[in-house]
Amino acid sequence: MKGLFITFEGIDGSGKSTQIEKLSCDLQNAGISYVLIREPGGTAIGEKIRTILLDKANDRMHARTELLLYEAARAQIVEERIRPELEAGKVVICDRFFDSTVAYQGYARGLDLDAIRYLNNWSTANLAPDITFLFDLDEETAYRRRHGRDGEEDRLEAEGLSFMKKVRDGYLALSKEEKRIKVVSALDTPDVIYEKIRNAVWEVLGR
Repeated sequence: MKGLFITFEGIDGSGKSTQIEKLSCDLQNAGISYVLIREPGGTAIGEKIRTILLDKANDRMHARTELLLYEAARAQIVEERIRPELEAGKVVICDRFFDSTVAYQGYARGLDLDAIRYLNNWSTANLAPDITFLFDLDEETAYRRRHGRDGEEDRLEAEGLSFMKKVRDGYLALSKEEKRIKVVSALDTPDVIYEKIRNAVWEVLGR
């Protein structure tokens, strides 16, 4: 039995973590087997790559280097974690996947979109999410939310508002191309947002 692959996308500060936690609790209470992973990371190799990618000291990193590091981490997590868990029939919840690469490295960094799509397909051996929830939020509100949290900004969060606007625009452009992407307003209350997510997931699960 094939599992269900769910991804959560959006600019930093859009509330993905809160909704992932709600869905995880709901699945657990329903007795549905699931795993929760993040991108980049999720494996020993991927976590080391994540550290390199998000370290603000690496401010000279070229956009192509950034892209290839993301793809390397993705290739590892697909083969080591995602594909085996799906084949075992589990629900896989992933905090970010290849749509982030299109939005951040493609639309925001300006790298070739066709090249990115090719690398996304190659690094995943053509694995794609079944459902993607895109939390849409304007960059100013996202910035205020991020600065209300503990912890220092990472290298990408520190790129500024104009960068995040390009990322948001990229995500919205993607949502018009991909039927699996469900756009959710991140300005709604957490409970309203989660009701939409739960309904969509439970419909696919046949519950």
